[in-house]
Amino acid sequence: MTAIGTGYDLSASTYSPDGRLFQIEYASKAVENSGTAIGLKVKDGVVLAVEKLIHSKLLIPEANRRIATIDRHIGMATSGLLADGRALANRARDEAQNYRDTYMAPTPIKALADRLGLYVQAYTLYSSVRPFGISTILGTIDKEGPSLYVIQPSGVFYGYNGAAVGKGRQLANTELEKLNLSQLTTREAVFEAARMQVAVNLRSYDLLTFLS
Repeated sequence: MTAIGTGYDLSASTYSPDGRLFQIEYASKAVENSGTAIGLKVKDGVVLAVEKLIHSKLLIPEANRRIATIDRHIGMATSGLLADGRALANRARDEAQNYRDTYMAPTPIKALADRLGLYVQAYTLYSSVRPFGISTILGTIDKEGPSLYVIQPSGVFYGYNGAAVGKGRQLANTELEKLNLSQLTTREAVFEAARMQVAVNLRSYDLLTFLS
């Protein structure tokens, strides 16, 4: 195995002899060291919850939000570098607006996840850029019902019934697996998300819900 610091980690476009891209692994480490974000897809909606990181009593509570509204029917939660999350949220809003302007309809979340995944993946192809240091949870409720997607720093994305990213993801995912998400209401899911955030972090949190 190649040791870290042997030159193969200087560019996002350079593979090590054992087939690793260290820059993507470093981006994933940034996510693992960040606050926990949780997404739940339930029978009548989607709930997103993020750990609210307050590093100073002087900080305005709303100044470090890692949860955002992308369109009237789509929300986003991120774990990782705050500035990267804001940049990707702005890109997501642009993609959603472009789709609405072109097709005169709200963007399907799978199409948005695909576009954002390609955008994130583009930042792993060139030596002049670095990967996004975030994992992103997208949630929506539309005519197809509730949907939840997670985009990783590599650009790959998957659909989930429940997902957690960040430093508390293992405990949160264990708790998610205990739930019968398809039978939960949004009100019950809000309680479960809050319970998991408190269990994982013992800190404050932000919530965003989308109802049918």
